[in-house]
Amino acid sequence: MLRKLFSYFIPINIYKKKSSISETIEVTWNNGELVIDSKNTNYSYGSLQRILRKGLKYIGFERIRNFNNILLLGVAGGSVIKTLVDEIKFKGNITGVEIDPAMIEVANTYFKLNEIPNLNIVIDDAFEFVLKTKETYDLIIIDVFQDTTMPNFLFEDFFINRVNFLLRKDGFILFNTMVINDGNRERNLNYKSRFNGNYSLRMYPKVETHNELFTIKKLH
Repeated sequence: MLRKLFSYFIPINIYKKKSSISETIEVTWNNGELVIDSKNTNYSYGSLQRILRKGLKYIGFERIRNFNNILLLGVAGGSVIKTLVDEIKFKGNITGVEIDPAMIEVANTYFKLNEIPNLNIVIDDAFEFVLKTKETYDLIIIDVFQDTTMPNFLFEDFFINRVNFLLRKDGFILFNTMVINDGNRERNLNYKSRFNGNYSLRMYPKVETHNELFTIKKLH
């Protein structure tokens, strides 16, 4: 494919759509791979896939393979789902929660997300879903952004406590954050302080420059 070849020299946009939630959704050939971008950041595949893959590797691929139930808050194009299914060979249940139906439409069209048999996509707000669900999970991946902005509720006590309640013993939270100023750094340090001795927490700063990952294991 010529566009794929030329993308090693210059990014080639093949699709652009306005969204009331994500504002702009773009599908682009970049360095030989298809990626989804918003106006100012990568939403799926590309750098984001590398970031979340590192987080999954920190937890351990073999450990993840033995999990039964995974929750993903913030699907976008589903790059982390592809890592779970294609690379890690996870066979259990994956629930993906995405607020923007236009994003899922793009993911289905260009990345065949709807062909993954063990994936259930829920169109909902992450906060509302966490509030309503009665399921518990071995791994909860939080990757919720609006362009380069993270919603405040992700760092509030009620949401943190509810996510912790949904996490099974010996389960993990993988939380992807963006740190672009001192306020973001302070916010993340404050988030870290919310976890007591019932949890084992690690921070991984400067992943792909501006991202900071948390892995949090529930001990009791």
